[in-house]
Amino acid sequence: MNVKEIKELLELMAEHNVSEIEIEKENMKVKLRKVLGGKIIADQVQAVPAVMPAMSMPAPQAAAVSAAVPVAEEGIVIVRSPMVGTFYAAPAPDQPPYVSTGKSVKEGDVLCIVEAMKLMNEIKSETGGTVVEILVRNGQTVEYDQPIMKIKKA
Repeated sequence: MNVKEIKELLELMAEHNVSEIEIEKENMKVKLRKVLGGKIIADQVQAVPAVMPAMSMPAPQAAAVSAAVPVAEEGIVIVRSPMVGTFYAAPAPDQPPYVSTGKSVKEGDVLCIVEAMKLMNEIKSETGGTVVEILVRNGQTVEYDQPIMKIKKA
């Protein structure tokens, strides 16, 4: 696999909003992952031996991934996606969003929808408070356990 092929993979990832890709070709394994900031990093690039040993992420990339995860703040609850899917802020394109920044919510209020395999899954608030920040945009693909919203406890 040459640099041109890797650049093409990066362009395809950006074009199709893919967050992670792993390719094994000609005794070479390449794994690319987009972290929360949208930056694409090469997670692993190596020659593949006959028996592949377990690998860990090199330290510089590990630091980049951990730096992208929001730090817990006092009194702030981070709402995380319970599954991989598509984030929708409203019940339908012509409807207003469930919540917006600054809106008060009660425990059990619907915050958003995550669509997975054509099923619309309502994500409900586990606490009462005020929406401080919405971390993803409407129609964006979200990963399992990805932070999607911050709520300041009441």
